[in-house]
Amino acid sequence: MNAPALPLSALENAAEFLPRHIGIDAADEAHMLSVIGEASRRALIDSIVPRSIARTQAMDLPPATTEAAALAELKAIAGKNQLLKSFIGQGYYGTHTPGVILRNILENPAWYTAYTPYQAEISQGRMEALVNFQTMVCDLTGMPIANASMLDEATAAAEAMTLAKRSVKSKSNVFVVAGDAHPQTIEVIQTRAKPLGLEVRLANSAEEWNTLLDGDYFAALAQYPATSGRIDDLRADVEKAHAKQAAFIVAADLLALTLITPPGEQGADIVVGTTQRFGMPMGAGGPHAAYMACRDEFKRSMPGRLVGVSVDVHGKPAYRLALQTREQHIRREKATSNICTAQVLPAVIASMYAVYHGPEGLKRIAQRVASYTAILAQGLKQLGAPVREQASFDTLSLHTGAATKTIAARAVSMGANLRIYFEEYLCISLDETTTRADIELLWKVFAKDGQQLPTFDAFENGVESLIPAALRRTSSYLTHPVFNTHHSETGMLRYIRALSDKDLALDRSMIPLGSCTMKLNATSEMIPITWPEFANVHPFAPADQQQGYKELDELLRAWLCQATGYAGISLQPNAGSQGEYAGLLAIKGYHESRGEGHRNICLIPSSAHGTNPASAQMVGMQVVVTKCDDNGNVDMADLKAKCEQHSANLAAVMITYPSTHGVFETSVKELCALVHSHGGRVYVDGANMNALVGVAAPGEFGGDVSHLNLHKTFCIPHGGGGPGVGPVCVVEDLVPFLPGHDTGGVKGGVGAVSAAPLGNAAVLPISWMYIRMMGAEGLKAATETAILSANYISARLKDHYPTLYASEGKDGKSGHVAHECILDLRGLKDTSGVMAEDVAKRLIDYGFHAPTLSFPVPNTLMVEPTESETLFELDRFIDAMISIREEIRQIEAGKLPQDNNPLKNAPHTAESLLGTEWNRPYTREAAAYPVAALRQSKYWSPVGRVDNVYGDRNLFCSCLPVSELA
Repeated sequence: MNAPALPLSALENAAEFLPRHIGIDAADEAHMLSVIGEASRRALIDSIVPRSIARTQAMDLPPATTEAAALAELKAIAGKNQLLKSFIGQGYYGTHTPGVILRNILENPAWYTAYTPYQAEISQGRMEALVNFQTMVCDLTGMPIANASMLDEATAAAEAMTLAKRSVKSKSNVFVVAGDAHPQTIEVIQTRAKPLGLEVRLANSAEEWNTLLDGDYFAALAQYPATSGRIDDLRADVEKAHAKQAAFIVAADLLALTLITPPGEQGADIVVGTTQRFGMPMGAGGPHAAYMACRDEFKRSMPGRLVGVSVDVHGKPAYRLALQTREQHIRREKATSNICTAQVLPAVIASMYAVYHGPEGLKRIAQRVASYTAILAQGLKQLGAPVREQASFDTLSLHTGAATKTIAARAVSMGANLRIYFEEYLCISLDETTTRADIELLWKVFAKDGQQLPTFDAFENGVESLIPAALRRTSSYLTHPVFNTHHSETGMLRYIRALSDKDLALDRSMIPLGSCTMKLNATSEMIPITWPEFANVHPFAPADQQQGYKELDELLRAWLCQATGYAGISLQPNAGSQGEYAGLLAIKGYHESRGEGHRNICLIPSSAHGTNPASAQMVGMQVVVTKCDDNGNVDMADLKAKCEQHSANLAAVMITYPSTHGVFETSVKELCALVHSHGGRVYVDGANMNALVGVAAPGEFGGDVSHLNLHKTFCIPHGGGGPGVGPVCVVEDLVPFLPGHDTGGVKGGVGAVSAAPLGNAAVLPISWMYIRMMGAEGLKAATETAILSANYISARLKDHYPTLYASEGKDGKSGHVAHECILDLRGLKDTSGVMAEDVAKRLIDYGFHAPTLSFPVPNTLMVEPTESETLFELDRFIDAMISIREEIRQIEAGKLPQDNNPLKNAPHTAESLLGTEWNRPYTREAAAYPVAALRQSKYWSPVGRVDNVYGDRNLFCSCLPVSELA
């Protein structure tokens, strides 16, 4: 008997992606609800989400579509970008991503789905790559210490400004900037300086530069080479700054530093820049790994992540994040910076680019660029073009006067983009991708009718570069064996694989990190980021050549407005921390526009993410901490008292919703109304937006500003600690105070917060694909399933680890949580000596990344499973936690000593288990295979527990000598 015919809609299956993304099917859901004690998913949500904030209307989004259809639709949008050969430069250059790196890192989930390496033992591979990055930066800049990447060159320069202010003896508030620095860098510096009360003085000529350096200032910044291409000797300028007890900052091009004298050898105090041209496509501005290197005495004030070398319990070298006590999640409003996301994946790519090419390969690329620049200059001079005489590496400047726009337009008609510089000049920048044909094209652009073009015949035997002998580098670099070994593709492939095998990422197991939302990064979402139509666009190409990105930006902003309930959004912030910063700038700008610039008090609950107080400090606000009650909620009585106390000066209140305790607070609308009644604005941190999409919208329940984390809620991968995107979303009257970008053609606003107008533009297609394939109902189902999974874990573990906080619910005692739950381990210390960290390390033996450790409550674990995990994986995690609890009970019963047990000795390495001696009071089998399933598939930690104290006391942040790795 034939089955009845199915309707076409069922066969076409437009919603095919939903069960690919959501790991729970109908049968799983029924089982989970029975464990929780709710009749349906709808009933569960109704018992958790306060009715006062629940959405009454669905999001107005396109219906779900298939992966193939979404890719085709996005391909059509991408096709609206015009790909002309870029000679614009200005910090963004063509580059070749080696295929072995493209396929095995950028397109490899073992690398792009990992989290920030807070759990050192399971992050050794990418931390080795980051130490390679730090070593590369130190070697090329000539500086003693470098961090593990910054967000972009412009924000790195702004961070260098504040680092200098903290570190030097000068009491001045003046920051001197060379006018021939990249304009986007100047813009971001100006935005950052204003709320901090710092005065930026631009030197628009050599005379003005010298005059300012003879004046009073705390630091000066020079671009090296300058944005116009000119290379200057910096030694005399550095000496002037030091005589004023001021710092000298250099924004330097790493590829140029293979040939020109490094800033460190000229006395620079801080060096910043981008590694974009080390294998990362331009991508309309990002993501790219910026860098910062500094004097050794500045290291404890340096922002960003710093990977250092320590030892494990066996005395074996091991990597870890060093000097974390200076970071925002610990120092809060006293932090050196609010940055918590770096650019780890692009940093890994840059480091591997250096590993693969080695010092000689990098030098050859740089020499080719420099030679082509000299050849181009000679040919242009033969044609009578007005080439300015200057020392140069890759960029020529031409004084074209009134003909500037005409020549630029002619270049466009011939398929090339030149840079118009100060209206009367043209700049031409060459790069790794430049060919002879490109040089000939440029000669044609400047040739007058009938002029014979130069030929390459005279240059075949080589040409002298435009770098003067006095500025040529003589020191060696990248001498460590790692940069001189893996130059065959086979060797490189195996090195990359060996490092990734050391790490635990989403391709192996669930990463249940609370407040981090480690959900699926679907392959179909990732595919478009390497399309040339997105990857090869210069951020400052003419707007009419970027119509694809314009449409992508408009659609994504409209969809995110639907998800959040806000009126306007900027996608410029390239991390959640930067979205926070931009949001607070919007609030500050709003108050100032009303003549209320005195409003500078920011109320922040004690449980808030560390970025909140750090961001408030960055915009010049004074942080006042409000209490939380015994249930983890904002203490409304204390908040009311402080609103009244600071009513005249109240600028903002920052809350996270659902709270950092994993609950929906019922008083959130009351809180928003209270703050508004005192003239303040409400900032709703979007860190936990995965519990809200389709269910509630902060812009509807009283929020004025939020930032999103597209690398959490909207599927951009975490990349081992970046890239991210942190859009800032605002209500109608704050729209005029969103970020602007004069260099990128975005007028108005509070200034630029990123180097590029669309920030990390190249990863925006990921979130576009996710929303397009899920549709409104799919996004809502994802939110509800994430909440379901968290409550299932909480319910199954309640007899082993109590959940610390729960939502009040309709009856005031639902006992349910939001999308994450905090497991209370505090009582175990007294009964067994076990700390939450011990459980975290023991989970490694079970093949799991630990949940968030000791945040927001010390000695707890915060678990967030996300909607993408299957019931099988949830149960595997739960069974591991129950098994660990049984091990703890053996300690409590005296069967295992408190100082020598599977938890205190975790993680167990294969090397330690294979040793001839085994003097522990439990078997090797109990150490390695505590549950039977591990015999089928087992992750082995490459190192034992890492000694954090040793690592900070003996700080070492470069590649280890080979002898120590033996």
